[in-house]
Amino acid sequence: MSVLDASMLVLAVLLPWLAGGAIVAALPGARAEPAGRPAWIAGAGWLLGAVLVTVLMRGLARTGVPFGRLVIALPLAGVAAAALVIAWRRAGWPSRGLVAAGRDALAGRALDGAARVAWIALLAWLAARFAMLLAEVLWQPLYPWDAWIQWATKAKVWYSLHTMVPFEFAEQWLAANGTRYFDASPHYPATVPLWQVWTSVMLGRWDDALMNVFWWQCAVALALVVYAALRRLGYGRLGALTGTWLVSSLPLANVHVALAGYADLPMAAYYTVAAVAALRWIERRGIDDALLALAFVAACPLIKTPGIIWAMTIVAAVVVGAWPRGGLRLVGLSAAALAVLLSITSRYSPTVLGYTVHLTFAPAWAALRDSFFMLGNWHLLWYAVLAVAILGRREAAERPLQPFTTLIVAGFSFLLLVFGVTNARDWVADQTTVNRAALHLAPLAALWALAVFRRYATRDAPPVAAPDREDPAGTNHALPGDAPVDAAAQPAHA
Repeated sequence: MSVLDASMLVLAVLLPWLAGGAIVAALPGARAEPAGRPAWIAGAGWLLGAVLVTVLMRGLARTGVPFGRLVIALPLAGVAAAALVIAWRRAGWPSRGLVAAGRDALAGRALDGAARVAWIALLAWLAARFAMLLAEVLWQPLYPWDAWIQWATKAKVWYSLHTMVPFEFAEQWLAANGTRYFDASPHYPATVPLWQVWTSVMLGRWDDALMNVFWWQCAVALALVVYAALRRLGYGRLGALTGTWLVSSLPLANVHVALAGYADLPMAAYYTVAAVAALRWIERRGIDDALLALAFVAACPLIKTPGIIWAMTIVAAVVVGAWPRGGLRLVGLSAAALAVLLSITSRYSPTVLGYTVHLTFAPAWAALRDSFFMLGNWHLLWYAVLAVAILGRREAAERPLQPFTTLIVAGFSFLLLVFGVTNARDWVADQTTVNRAALHLAPLAALWALAVFRRYATRDAPPVAAPDREDPAGTNHALPGDAPVDAAAQPAHA
């Protein structure tokens, strides 16, 4: 890779990151963000900027403007500059000591003894792991199967034509007489291939390895979001970093970085950040969290078609959190109505979101057991989730964590529905789909397990008020719901 390629690749990553991060920092109420604010701005900011790039490219395609470096990069730079000015005026960011503060944080100077050693060791492990994953992304050409036949096909055509053109199924493609294009899934959302187009445009050439750098950055952004969420849950720096390490070390997630080109890791990242933003809004009622939650919930269907259902699980959690007395009842009645509707319509085997629904409930139980508990895709994640669900069942059902628990139950119900009453059950036996679908929920399931376990472990501990801002001592704190206040008035935490 030449110096020019490296420079363009860095710009392709940094421009969306700068624009998205500046927007997150400039939102009203962002100054009042609690512990984990820098990680939240960096992680959520990159994911927001990545969607912003694709929205801009869609606009260019609709107006007939060909894709090019300047026509995409200049608006991004303009958005970043304007948002930075607003954030600077609103938050009064200090210009001096910023580098020193960052260096101190990375060195763990707020920690002492073994805690500091563990902090540095975990950071080194994460840095080494992400470095190896980056090398895999930069050296590994586009991997076969879905990445070849469903996603990058669009990227290749759109890059070559410098605009977006429609893809159709075989029948429409044949009938279009050369005015349409064809791949295995022409109805899939355009966001993932547009990332590849953007990187190729910045490089000035098609490179089916370098164009996948977005998957690596997506994994980094997800790790930052997880760290920020755990800090808000009351974990100290070391506890939050340990949870981030646990999520970042999931084998299947690492595979989806190294063999970039699938949409499942981005789906997991956007679903996670959308849920975290929504649960933060339930807790704080901040306008910044509300705006980000709406933006990321809307982005979920733009990543992958099942994102529509994942977004609905977040809506269910918001209903329960915003309407504590009747929300859970409303969600339960809606689920019952959906079950009745499915039992009626599935007799006719309708197709919903590309899946054929049939009344027979016959999951491949043995294959599902192997996927979640026997194979090496998840380490011990699902064992931990199951154990925490049993031990912390009372804590999970209490009001502070009730919206989060609603979301997790809705997510697992969706997976069970897909692999129980649709043709997706046929893909479970050969392990081609079940783990990729579970990856969407895995980071949030890990966060939920850590949240419930913390409440379970600190139930009898002396109440300590949670910090509202970054704790300089880096110590652990009890959850806000453990403070000596009216428990019935406490919102969910994420």
